[in-house]
Formats: sequence, structure tokens, C-alpha cells
Amino acid sequence: MTHRPRQKVTRLTGILLGLGLAATPATAFARPLQPDAATPGAAQYAQVATVTPYQDKLAATGLDDPAKKDIAMQIVSSAENSSLDWKAQYKYIEDIDDGRGYTAGIIGFCSGTGDMLDLVQLYANRKPGNVLAKYLPALRDVDGSDSHAGLDPNYTRDWRTAANDTAFKTAQNDERDRVYFNPAVAQGKADGIGTLGQFMYYDAIVMHGPGTDSVSFGGIRKRALQKAKPPSQGGNETTYLNAFLDARVWAMKQEEAHSDTSRVDTAQRVFLRNGNLNLNTPLDWKVYGDPFHIS
Repeated sequence: MTHRPRQKVTRLTGILLGLGLAATPATAFARPLQPDAATPGAAQYAQVATVTPYQDKLAATGLDDPAKKDIAMQIVSSAENSSLDWKAQYKYIEDIDDGRGYTAGIIGFCSGTGDMLDLVQLYANRKPGNVLAKYLPALRDVDGSDSHAGLDPNYTRDWRTAANDTAFKTAQNDERDRVYFNPAVAQGKADGIGTLGQFMYYDAIVMHGPGTDSVSFGGIRKRALQKAKPPSQGGNETTYLNAFLDARVWAMKQEEAHSDTSRVDTAQRVFLRNGNLNLNTPLDWKVYGDPFHIS
């Protein structure tokens, strides 16, 4: 299985990317993104009030619809794991030599960026004494680095053992939703964008992390807002999403490991050019030259 590197910067962005951001508090990247309160409609959406037509449309459907969420997971897995079978990735773990230590699980939790530590802590809270709990001190020590100290030689074996436990799978699902999926959908709805746009947000947070610097999701969105207005501000949805993808491509090219932008160019832009703002099936796309199809 070919696993594609991501640029997830939930903690210690300056250390991991060498972009001179070490002065940014590490904990800033560990918190899930909250919908931008300055976005018109954010407060109204949180209360599910009867408001503008675009919000009424989004209340009825979105990426949080179970069928759409499964599609989102398949598309992300096509880029992250070269497979549509995202449920086979609970047990996945390897060091992909991107400076973030071990990468593992359904969303690429990393030992060097804090989200793996948070996941294993949640699993330990729910099931004390589990096979991964003994690695918590080591995960705290290696956070912010690519070190395996205290994890080798048995951590990968024990991770795969844990992946057979329903409680660990549930913990992975819950952390994915808390840190990445739910914040992406909430911000997308606050911005008035539909299912495809919410997916674009989600894929960006998965790769870049929910931070606020220029190469994290918050910075990407800020760059897009400088070029176009989202529907919540009276802008055209397609125009805004193109601006967001332009900003995303810029961020990807800041790191050599992500200079291949096909997950945008031959996937998300294809859906957008086809006017498929609701991410309806059938879907056909390519990532890194590999074709994929969802009926």
C-alpha cells in the first residue's frame, strides 16, 4: 500500500516545517478549529434558525449526511492510502519519512504532531490498561519530533493489535470528527458552501491541520477570502471555491513532499468544473495518476 505524505501541523509547526513559526504556542494547533465568528451567518447556523436560502439548503444536506461522509472518507483515502477502503486503515502505521514520526490510522494521526497522543490518551481514558496505554509517556516525549524513542520496537505491532478493538476504532472515529471533520463542516456551513465545498475544507484540514498560520487551514481560508467572497457574504460559490483551491495549491507547494497537487487538480477541480456542488455520485477522479470511481 502506498501511503502519501500529508502536511498536518497540529502542533509545533515551526519545528516540523522549518517556516520560522516556532514562536507560535504549540497548543494552538491541538485545538479543533472553531467556525469563524466573523463570518455572517455563523451564529445563526449554530442555532439552526430559519435564515437565508443558502442556509436552508445546507440544513437539509451536507457532508455530515452519512452517505456523503462515507464518500468523503473514500476520496481522502484515495489520496492518503491509494485505496477507497478507508475502513481498512485503522491498523495502518508506518514512518513515511516526512519529519512527523509515525503516521497511522484512518486519518493519518502522527506521533510528531500531537494528534496521535490525543488519540491514544482518549483510548486509555476509555479503556485503561489497553495495549497502547504504556506508550503514553513516550508519545509525550516525541511530540514535536520524528523520534521513535520509547516506541520501538513493538509500537507498530501493538497499534495493529489495538486496531482489532472496536473501542480503538471508535476512538479514531471520534478524534477524526472532533479535530477535523466536524470543524470543517461547521465552517463550511457558516461560509454558505455546499457539500463539495465542505469536503474541500475537510481534505485541507486533514493535510494541513486546523492551525492559523499561512500553510494551515486557517491561513488557506484567509488567503481565499482575500480573493473572493463566500456565499455567506454574497459571493458566488464556484468563484469562491476556485479561490480556495488556488490557496490550497499554494500551501501544498510550500513543502516538497506535497508539490504533487493532483488531489486538487484531477479530483476536486474536476468535481467543481462539472458543477457537482453536492458531491453526487457517480464520481470519477485521479490522484497521483491513479484512477478511482464511486458509483
